[in-house]
Amino acid sequence: MAESSWRPVVALVGRTNVGKSTLFNRLTRSRAALVANISGLTRDRHYGEGRMGNRPHIVIDTGGFEPVATRGILIEMARQTEQAIAESDVVIFLVDAREGINAQDHEIARLLRKSGQRVLLAVNKAEGMRDHADLAQFHELGLGEPHAISAAHGDGVAALIDAALASLPAETPPADPDRPDAADAEVDHRIRLAIAGRPNVGKSTLINALVGEERVITWDMPGTTRDAIEVEFTRNDRRYVLIDTAGLRRRGKVFETVEKFSVIKTLQAIEAANVVLLLIDASDGVSDQDAHIAGFIQEAGRALVVGLNKWDAIDHEQRAWIKREYDRKLRFLSFARVIHMSALKGQGLGDVLKAVEAAHAAAFAKLSTPRLTRVLHAAVEQQPPPRKGIFRPKMRYAHQGGQNPPRVIIHGNALDAIPDAYRRYLEGQFREAFQLQGTPLVIEFKSSRNPYLKENA
Repeated sequence: MAESSWRPVVALVGRTNVGKSTLFNRLTRSRAALVANISGLTRDRHYGEGRMGNRPHIVIDTGGFEPVATRGILIEMARQTEQAIAESDVVIFLVDAREGINAQDHEIARLLRKSGQRVLLAVNKAEGMRDHADLAQFHELGLGEPHAISAAHGDGVAALIDAALASLPAETPPADPDRPDAADAEVDHRIRLAIAGRPNVGKSTLINALVGEERVITWDMPGTTRDAIEVEFTRNDRRYVLIDTAGLRRRGKVFETVEKFSVIKTLQAIEAANVVLLLIDASDGVSDQDAHIAGFIQEAGRALVVGLNKWDAIDHEQRAWIKREYDRKLRFLSFARVIHMSALKGQGLGDVLKAVEAAHAAAFAKLSTPRLTRVLHAAVEQQPPPRKGIFRPKMRYAHQGGQNPPRVIIHGNALDAIPDAYRRYLEGQFREAFQLQGTPLVIEFKSSRNPYLKENA
């Protein structure tokens, strides 16, 4: 059975240089797992998919926390951390075993106790100090038993995240016969379409235009941050489920400007969708935040359509500028179709739905082994892979290894020598042959084993 689209959220909090980012990279198993960034700030909170522990989760990395900050960027960093605490289900408070406790640690501990959130105290850089008497001093923070860890070396990290997630409720919704599991998505005839984007780009206007009536879109209702807002409608005998990604906030708290956008809500909606419509305000241009959302969509393997909304509100010169910005910042979305539209005036909506249907069909396309192999051989004949030393990689056949996104597995010899440029060349050949516009395409290489390797070793 597929897991729930809701995932618990773990926030990493602490003063500067206690190892939060190192622990974040350890929990996400990747240095490049920063999947969402609130634009406009250089030291803000970052989100990644947790890949350690006994259940899927989302990790938030925060900047150095100064709860009583009174100057410049530190005030904004404190606000970012407070928002991360509010969004989280459990907080891991990091302190430094080598430096011991200082006044700032006490202030952070006081704020965490006041927040009412569940908090685990992690004493980082505690290599060889797991049973050391120096750890006893951290009890005075009043946050329970300290967990000795080393984020850099991984000591105690698995036990820490298991403890953080252990007492959280499963919160798995009851089975809904009208809402298929991910494994059954192919047999469901509805397209689950998430509409993602920054605040005020026209998401609610688009939903109302698509369904043909005014629908109440809840933006700030307390306690609804984990529930996707879904709207079903039918267009030209095709059934859709719209998943709104409005910025919902926990506990009715009010945050200003960038805090109004709930990254958590967007990540969960993307995971629950088959296709994502990334809505960009053409009059505002392409922001870094748009690029971060697009990066997560690509990492999640979701089919994608990009809508440049409010296209009617900009002149010819602005249109040329935003096209240049799009090519510069979102070049990695070359597989996605871009639609110029106006949700307010209803312009381009038909093109949007056609592109969504095409992307959905491409994501679940069935690629026959004989045809894949023919396309592969034709591509190799047209442009052979480069040699590595005296050997040239030899690709024998290809078959489909999965859907949503399509996965092509190529078998042969010495395929570990295939460079990324040639992989992109093959991707282009497969896309053209099978008309796979709108979906990421994953290509994997599997080299044959030498049956005599063991004997000759």
